[in-house]
Amino acid sequence: MNRIPFDQAEIDNATEGPGMFGTTMKVFATPITPRENYKLLYSRQMPLWLPGMGDSSWFTPRIDADNVARCFCFEANPTTEEERTEIAANGYKDKFGVTWVYVPQAGGSMVRPGAPTLEDANDWKSVIPFPDVDSWDWEASKASNANHLNKNRMITATILSGFYERLISWMDFEGAAMALVDEDQQDAVHDAFDALADVYIKMIDKFIWAYEIDQLSFHDDWGSQRAPFFGLATVREMLMPHIKKVADYCHSRGVFFDLHSCGKNEILVPAMIEAGVDSWSPQPMNDFAMLYEKYGGQMVFGGFPTGLPPAAPGGPPIEDDVAVAAAKSFVEKYCAPDVFAKKPISGGFAFGAPPIFAETLYKESRLAFNP
Repeated sequence: MNRIPFDQAEIDNATEGPGMFGTTMKVFATPITPRENYKLLYSRQMPLWLPGMGDSSWFTPRIDADNVARCFCFEANPTTEEERTEIAANGYKDKFGVTWVYVPQAGGSMVRPGAPTLEDANDWKSVIPFPDVDSWDWEASKASNANHLNKNRMITATILSGFYERLISWMDFEGAAMALVDEDQQDAVHDAFDALADVYIKMIDKFIWAYEIDQLSFHDDWGSQRAPFFGLATVREMLMPHIKKVADYCHSRGVFFDLHSCGKNEILVPAMIEAGVDSWSPQPMNDFAMLYEKYGGQMVFGGFPTGLPPAAPGGPPIEDDVAVAAAKSFVEKYCAPDVFAKKPISGGFAFGAPPIFAETLYKESRLAFNP
């Protein structure tokens, strides 16, 4: 990739466009598209600026009943307030027939606990109805979203419930945790996960055909604020083979595999790498510096320790000078070309940061990458 020097007009001629979760963001007059720039990162080539979540067209289509049940449709026809009210009152079945109920205080849906659909993993074939992905109206979804997806951005489709989260939705948390380690249930769990992987692979095929996706964001939360739900050995035995099956298929189709996994999961990173995960954005309770030093270069870590104070709703705004200093400090530490070439990372989404933060991060990384 030819290096293109920074021009202040890239910022001066910025426009306003849609951002994450219904927000707006500055769209800079970039010398190549954000989509092209992101692909340079994942191809282990030097991008022209630090790619971030704002450079992705993040997509959760309502053709997947999970997204409707979770009140999490971000597409041409997003979730409405009327839908949230209806699902809060009456619930909605996901693609496996499990009913979710919207919880306004949480801003999302959950399976009502205490009445698991599946008591014993050995019964999954007779209890859990698997969806026929081919029967969904993909033609209509493709047509309705044709003008919604920004082809200049990295197109990222999301599967909200991966393997462990899916097991929780069927068995409740306690039952799912037990099934992973119960020798009498483990074989059945593997069979169910293998069948799940086939469903997800069919969905990936359709995502490629209907939306021309570049990346899959695969959600499977593995931890809490303090520790993961299980150890590395359990992940390697019970989850990694199935994550790898889906990740390998993505790679065979030219699609990048991003694992979205909340929690303090830093000790599980070796399994992520072994499974072929391209990127993971660790939450702040993880030791980012340790992960970067130990595993940087083996996987792209997204998100970053911005040095910004938390922006509490209704609290004081983050001052511009604090945001600028944080962005400059981050670029200085992680974006020197010789450092980045060995251990590439991507930027995160700084909730509550003033617009000057993204502008500074863009400008400073442009200058660093294109001296």
